Amino acid sequence: MTDVNILYRLAETIEARKSADPAASYVARLLHEGQDKILRKVAEEAVEILLASRDDDKQHIARETADLWFHCLVLLAHHGLGPDDVLGELRRREGISGIDQKALRKLGANG
Repeated sequence: MTDVNILYRLAETIEARKSADPAASYVARLLHEGQDKILRKVAEEAVEILLASRDDDKQHIARETADLWFHCLVLLAHHGLGPDDVLGELRRREGISGIDQKALRKLGANG
């Protein structure tokens, strides 16, 4: 298995950059420009993954997924969240079928 701790280290770096000069830090600039800018970056990266997938370019898919994960971590930090919040939700869902999960959401239960 690869080093999953990179998500935590990256989240820590993003957190540290919150107080950095926006002229000197891409993360600080994104956070300074606000949620709309961050959302546009998340959407842009998601589209780029779709295009890479359509081209069946595995290396490009991996690079774009890394970009998306990075920007999702910035979005999480914007909301005061981090990897543990997402991993906790994944743990909560583990072993529950997607069909059951969707039915629960329709009922307004568990997310």
